[in-house]
Amino acid sequence: MTKEKTEKPVLTDEQKKIRRKAIFNRYKAWLYLLPAIVILLIFTVWPIFNTIRMALLKNYDSMKELGGMSFEFGFDNFVSVVHYNKFLTCLGNTMLLTIITVPVSTMLALLVAVALNSIKFLRRAFQTIFFLPYVTNSIAIGMVFMTMFQMIGNINNPVSLGIINSIIEALGGTRVNWVNVGSNYWANITVLAIYIIWNALPFKILVLLGGLQGVNKQYYDAAKVDGASRWRIFWRITVPLLSPMIAYVVITGFIGGFKEYSSIVGIFGDTMGPVGNKGSLNTMVGFIYDNIQENQGRASAAALILFAIILVVTMINLYVSKKKVHY
Repeated sequence: MTKEKTEKPVLTDEQKKIRRKAIFNRYKAWLYLLPAIVILLIFTVWPIFNTIRMALLKNYDSMKELGGMSFEFGFDNFVSVVHYNKFLTCLGNTMLLTIITVPVSTMLALLVAVALNSIKFLRRAFQTIFFLPYVTNSIAIGMVFMTMFQMIGNINNPVSLGIINSIIEALGGTRVNWVNVGSNYWANITVLAIYIIWNALPFKILVLLGGLQGVNKQYYDAAKVDGASRWRIFWRITVPLLSPMIAYVVITGFIGGFKEYSSIVGIFGDTMGPVGNKGSLNTMVGFIYDNIQENQGRASAAALILFAIILVVTMINLYVSKKKVHY
């Protein structure tokens, strides 16, 4: 017996149109995302894979590779980074600045956000003022800070003390060599920490203030009826209810802290330290930039090491936040 062939139903123009529309609706989300996906693949995904590749090739050089030279696979670049004489200095500076600035900036941002939330008059104006540093070029702000802390002329008999030293002496204190030749390492770190904290405040204030404005006022009304003090309300109501936002700004703060670079360039220039002490304040990102021209493989390995450090710190923060954050 022969099987009869089933003929395909003939579709009308209207049915074909409906079918094409259905197919388009099924894939239109991917069509809309396609430009963004292509850009991400070219400028994000490929550089990541290329960085890993360069880090795992001994004595890698892109120009030599273009000339047809091949490189052996190995972990020599990672060993080179760890044994490089400036690596520990850069890592230490990065961790020190992060440990100092993240907790202080988070606490200050929380206090400012609470203060802004408690006032109605000129709240918008104050929000704008506090947010201005976030939209201002960090290098330009760094140069302003440099001028504020710098003394002009001879240290013992300067032409100008600078704004900060003038204020210190007006209050009866002793001038400090903050950023000039021969300045102390901890004085330099203090200037950087002040700048980084000030520069980090706007974003954190904005996030925390947004969280505060979403808190149900009934909690505060009930606490006032029970006679709770402001300090107790702050620690027992405000902080727990803001814990998701606090966790967010802490995690992003640590990520940004480990990538710190522009603040040092803004204040001290590309010497990454005061005159006569070049590189004393260099960070991990600065270490990567310094090695891009000299040794691309070592720079790539340093970038992966920095990524691993940030990943570990972020995972620790996420683990802690699971126990402390109240949703």
